[in-house]
Amino acid sequence: MELRLTKAVVVAALAAFCLLVAYGNLSDYGSNYQFVSHVMSMDTTFPGNALMSRAVTDPAAWRVAYALIIACEAVSGLLLAVGAVAMLARLRAPAASFERAKGFVYLGAALAFLTWFFGFMVVAGEYFAMWQSHEWNGQEAAFRFYMAVLGVLLLVALPEREPGAS
Repeated sequence: MELRLTKAVVVAALAAFCLLVAYGNLSDYGSNYQFVSHVMSMDTTFPGNALMSRAVTDPAAWRVAYALIIACEAVSGLLLAVGAVAMLARLRAPAASFERAKGFVYLGAALAFLTWFFGFMVVAGEYFAMWQSHEWNGQEAAFRFYMAVLGVLLLVALPEREPGAS
């Protein structure tokens, strides 16, 4: 019972994190829009680097990319929140029922991982060479985020026992 409760609580905390990040990006739109524009335009990467042909300097593309990031953060948070509620509702249920409640958690965690690993490490970090920027490099923060997601995902994926079984 305690492990099930722990799983639900950490999922709820991760949901709150994702939703707060999305809310922060909406309520302080300009701060991280600037981040997206600098990363995609590659204007703070090493001077004369051979990857500059990848730069995207169209503000419309920046807005689309930023909207996609915010949407992924928000949807991740909502899926995780639904998963946390479903798990809490089935705390005392048979193991198979509690396992089924994890479906939304898996979807939310997968989307969060894709957002912060694929979006920030692969696309921003490597494709747009964000790693070259001293001013606009979000790789450390993204690493913390997707590792937290993976930690929660691993905990939730632990197999369930029947309630009352030792």
